[in-house]
Amino acid sequence: MFKRKDGTYSIGRLLVAVIAIIFILSVALGSFTVIPAGHTGVVVTFGSVSENVLQEGIHLKIPFAQNVEQIDNRIVKLQVSTEAFSKDLQTISTVLAVNYRISKSMSYSIYKEVGGGFEDVIVIPAVNEVLKAVVAKYTASDLVANRSTVSAELDAQLDEMLNKRGIFVEDFNIIDWDFSPEYIVAVEAKQVAEQNLIKTRTEQEQQTVIAQAEAERQVIAANARAQSALIAAEAEAKRIVMEAEAQAEANRKLAESLDESVIEYQKIQKWDGKLPYVTGEANPFVDVSGMID
Repeated sequence: MFKRKDGTYSIGRLLVAVIAIIFILSVALGSFTVIPAGHTGVVVTFGSVSENVLQEGIHLKIPFAQNVEQIDNRIVKLQVSTEAFSKDLQTISTVLAVNYRISKSMSYSIYKEVGGGFEDVIVIPAVNEVLKAVVAKYTASDLVANRSTVSAELDAQLDEMLNKRGIFVEDFNIIDWDFSPEYIVAVEAKQVAEQNLIKTRTEQEQQTVIAQAEAERQVIAANARAQSALIAAEAEAKRIVMEAEAQAEANRKLAESLDESVIEYQKIQKWDGKLPYVTGEANPFVDVSGMID
């Protein structure tokens, strides 16, 4: 059909044919699109974003009128290096790792609002905002001591902020806290002072314990001595009472056994044979005239 009657070919007709073939192929290829695994397709028709998001697989579209923008809905790892101020106004240099994903059903709204650069427009600013808000609630030392608690709080607040935009945080980690050299020196000095204070308190407590133990030992010894003295005194008192009772019993028995003749006999036994030079009316001795006779 492209040959002339003289046997030559018409270049014009050939060119038109080639253009027609290219147009047909373009229309054919532009009539469908392929959405790979882990992605969704946002359909843009003459600049208007459709809410109907294309899922994985092959889909038809209107050639030249519709364009399909692919959104990656797989988990994306983002690392952010930023700074914030603590409650005690210390500069905290932080490296954060955020794993997030885009909701398939919200792909169209994210693309409609910010296009394909949603990470720089939405995610990173949200990370910085949440970090500054949370870190400002803690002192620098508290951030170090409560790292897991701070990380969980950052994760919860960031997830809450991004969820309404169709972005979900899958994992959040604080890779590094970094403080100014002046603060590190101050912390080390404080730790040394606290250790010295603890050592001093420990020594004082040990001395107190030793003194208390010695005082208790002395009290126990004094109580033992007092108990021993009490027992000895009670024993001595009982002995005296027993001796007194025994003596009284002996005196009683002696008094019962004595009669007048025995008493006179005892007087004679104890007399030295000398008469007194002076006597009263009473005669202290027995009448011995009968004895002389």
